Amino acid sequence: MQTDFLVIGSGIAGLTYALKVAAACPDKSITILTKTQSDETNTKYAQGGIAGVMDFDNDSFNKHIEDTLIAGDGLCNKHIVEIVVKEGVERIEEIITWGAKFDKETGGDYKLGKEGGHSEFRILHHKDVTGKEMERALLDAISRKPNIKLLNHCFVLDIITQHHLGYLITKSTPDIACYGVYVLNLNTSKVEKILSKITLMASGGNGQVYRSTTNPAIATGDGVAMVYRAKGRIENMEFIQFHPTALYETGIRGHNFLITEAVRGDGGILRNHAGEAFMERYDERKDLAPRDIVARAIDNEMKIAGTENVFLDCRHFSKEKFVEHFPNIYEKCLSIGVDITKQLIPVAPAAHYSCGGIKTDEHGRTSINYLYAAGECASTGLHGANRLASNSLLEAMVFAHRAYSDSVKYIQTESSANFGGAQVGDWKTDGTNAPKEMILITQSVKELKLLMSDYVGIVRNNERLHRAMKRIDLLYAETEALYQKTIVSPQLCELRNMITVAYLIVKCAEFRHESRGLHFNTDYPEKLERIQNIVL
Repeated sequence: MQTDFLVIGSGIAGLTYALKVAAACPDKSITILTKTQSDETNTKYAQGGIAGVMDFDNDSFNKHIEDTLIAGDGLCNKHIVEIVVKEGVERIEEIITWGAKFDKETGGDYKLGKEGGHSEFRILHHKDVTGKEMERALLDAISRKPNIKLLNHCFVLDIITQHHLGYLITKSTPDIACYGVYVLNLNTSKVEKILSKITLMASGGNGQVYRSTTNPAIATGDGVAMVYRAKGRIENMEFIQFHPTALYETGIRGHNFLITEAVRGDGGILRNHAGEAFMERYDERKDLAPRDIVARAIDNEMKIAGTENVFLDCRHFSKEKFVEHFPNIYEKCLSIGVDITKQLIPVAPAAHYSCGGIKTDEHGRTSINYLYAAGECASTGLHGANRLASNSLLEAMVFAHRAYSDSVKYIQTESSANFGGAQVGDWKTDGTNAPKEMILITQSVKELKLLMSDYVGIVRNNERLHRAMKRIDLLYAETEALYQKTIVSPQLCELRNMITVAYLIVKCAEFRHESRGLHFNTDYPEKLERIQNIVL
């Protein structure tokens, strides 16, 4: 297959980009690939909302910029922060015109929430399913564009570069180019080759590397792993954000239900097992401190008490207002026997968001020619060492727009771009067989999740990181040997990608000899201003 624009991922970044390209280039073909159903993305599970300055009487761009810089703990790129905050409002207004509905007051103004790290009320939301509503609006708009082809159940295996033409590629090779991808079609079990002039990587996050995560099962870091294998630049992978308040359910691992930060924004209070409101001991902002501070505080309270959770107290809320704003949270809590009007909600931190990823410039360009990245898989410079709540959907839309603007200009001026991979051969399966025992894959996944959770979690030290790397090296060797002799499967490829992402997280963490933002190493408790971005 050949296509003008190839989009890997169907979350907010990929769909926004595809929709804009389709409108600007009606004569060009756009293909979107997603490895499950089109709406099964991290976007779908974003509860709280999207941050944007909508009330200029009480808020300002400068306030939002300052809040973002403070949360990022000295590592944000200020120029990028200004771009996202100032251009973000237009992107929000755009998705509203595409059909996204945000909650309004009776007078018609948008209801604006407040979350941790924000100095003003600026979070637009659709009840507690904001991401799902935005995803719905985008998919509906996509369905009306005849030049967009959306292919479900297509697992992208690798980016095609000069390596697949027989050239030796290293990190220092100039002008590495992306010519498309190899794809495992899960409907036919065949590996197919898709050549493209422009490719956008919008593959989402990597929370499944950890045992407890708010991310869906698809979030296995595929895009970051593929770009790293293709010798693209990856940065700041040590900054994994743990959401402070995932619902704690005994025995539930892998995809934990999120209790949005907006609940604390509306007045929810964190309490330990002694019933104490403990956040005042850790930060003057109490329950609305940035997520890195809150998550570490909860982790410390759990370790002191020897428990696996703390509690979120919403008993003082009006039931009617809670149900109106957080209907899914209310129903979920009831389903496990927790009536929020009478009982405390058990919560614990869970891996939530990757602040690092594929290094991009201000136009979404990666270090590989013809390849752009946007959304959680990208590292744009916005988040620094810790993402400010509800900035992620904003960033995805702003950089989808910027990547669209840049790539459309390129494709219109370069008539010969870029089916340079036309001579690339088909995927080779010679000498491989079906796996004899899936336990070799599933057990390695369990081992990886356990070691990352125990050794590379909210609080780290050098000994834990060293142990983690030794075990990752062993898992890597075992998995690569299996990969070389086995027919590819989604399970094997996801394991391979997760091992690569785990390696990148640990390697970046080993290089950062300080504690900053989401990376807290007890061997280096101080912040050192001289340490900036770590690029692999």
